[in-house]
Amino acid sequence: MSKRYLMLCGIVLAACGGGNHEDLREWMNTAAQGVKPNIPPLPVVESYEAIPYDVGNMVDPFTMAKMGPEEKKGGGGFRPDLERPKEPLELYPLETLKYVGVMTRKKVSYAIVQIDGALHQIKIGNYMGQNFGVVVAISEAEITLRELIQDSAGDWVERTSTLVLQEKGAN
Repeated sequence: MSKRYLMLCGIVLAACGGGNHEDLREWMNTAAQGVKPNIPPLPVVESYEAIPYDVGNMVDPFTMAKMGPEEKKGGGGFRPDLERPKEPLELYPLETLKYVGVMTRKKVSYAIVQIDGALHQIKIGNYMGQNFGVVVAISEAEITLRELIQDSAGDWVERTSTLVLQEKGAN
């Protein structure tokens, strides 16, 4: 089998290698006579002006003091109460909580919130969500929370979030 294959390869190479290709060379010469290369000129290179780097009074960006967050003395005024015991709905992100209804007893509105198939009653002043969110208003359409989050500078800032009533049949 390998002898036949080698013999076949030799015949193919002999057929391709032999012969006069003068007509092909003549055609390439005539086709190339009228063609001019269209190469755009090189762009003008402006001279480079070096700007001196003067470190002077600047702080070295690679010191250990710059690697971590800066300590702030003021802090923006807001601080979460870290000593307060956590309420059950503070274990869950706000996105996973579902506001499914509201009821009123003795002129106090209670929102019904569902998580993992269990229902929880909350009222104004209860905490929920993982961003120290305290319930500030309950209506038939939504629960309004005031959350404390840290900004990029490490300061605590207030943010208002809402939990909208889930329509019947929406999961």
